[in-house]
Amino acid sequence: MSTIFFSLLLTFLSCVQSQIILTQKVAETGRPGGTLTLTCKTSGFNLGNDWMQWIRQVPGQGLEWLLEYKSSSSNNYAPGVKARFTASKDTSNNIFALEMKNLKIEDTAIYYCAKSLMGGTELIYEPLIFGAGTQLTVEPGQKSIVKPKLSAFYPPKSSSKDAVQAAVCLASDFFPKDISLQLAFGDKPKANVTRPSVLKPDE
Repeated sequence: MSTIFFSLLLTFLSCVQSQIILTQKVAETGRPGGTLTLTCKTSGFNLGNDWMQWIRQVPGQGLEWLLEYKSSSSNNYAPGVKARFTASKDTSNNIFALEMKNLKIEDTAIYYCAKSLMGGTELIYEPLIFGAGTQLTVEPGQKSIVKPKLSAFYPPKSSSKDAVQAAVCLASDFFPKDISLQLAFGDKPKANVTRPSVLKPDE
């Protein structure tokens, strides 16, 4: 009898799971300090009645639980994201959303919306059904060209004719970090000086 019951239970759970669909965008791109909303289109169940979760996986790390959400009055957030992340439901369009404010580079991860199989809140005891995940990449945007600030430093006068002296020209606070300078001292020929970028590609 117990074997028959267990088989019926597995059949029921398989039917429930096959009817639930969680659809997410493949990829999104955000900017540091910006705001972005991830969405999860749901079908096969009553979104308004069930608990939902957002979970992410940072590259090279395990799954990180972010929050569980049923309504604006029934929800739980991980302490590390509570101040910046806000979940919501649009039940008329069956969309579960995650608004992310003040984005950081370390928010780059795959974000999964998930639903507990039976709609409860006990994540430990109920298996989860996951969406395919959205790859979020947070990266700086293209910076505008900024002219360099130039400062000249001249050596003190020396009474020795054989003393080696050098003048210094300091270029600072400019972008991009490729620069070509022309140096001229009195009636002496100009000298061209080129300095390549010292920034990493993502800076």
